[in-house]
Amino acid sequence: MIWDAGFWPRFVVGALAAWRLTHLLSREDGPGDIIAWARASLGAGWVGRLFDCFQCLSLFVAAPAALWLATRLADFWWAWLALSGAACLLDRLGQPAVAIAPLPHPVQEENDELLRPDA
Repeated sequence: MIWDAGFWPRFVVGALAAWRLTHLLSREDGPGDIIAWARASLGAGWVGRLFDCFQCLSLFVAAPAALWLATRLADFWWAWLALSGAACLLDRLGQPAVAIAPLPHPVQEENDELLRPDA
C-alpha cells in the first residue's frame, strides 16, 4: 500500500477531506445555519454526543475515505486509523497553544470562623 506511487497524494487528499468534513459537522454552523440546526436536532443521545466530539466523529468520517485509499481489505484498518489520526492532528494545529501555569496559592486567613482554633 505505501509503495504504491499514488498512495501519498491520495492519503493527503483523504486526510484533508476527513479534517474538513469533520470540522464542518462538529464545529461549524454551515450555510444558513443548516449544520447547526441539524446538530441541535440530534439531541443529547449518543449520536448528538458523537457530533460534539471531533475525535469521535473523525473515525466515522475517515471510514469512507479509507475505503477509497486502501487497495486491500487488510490495509483498510490502518488507512482508517491513519486518516482519523491525521484529521485530529490537523485539528490540533489550528488550536491555540496550551499554556500550563502553576495555580496561585490561596490566601489563608488566620482567624477562620468556621473552624475551631487549636487548643
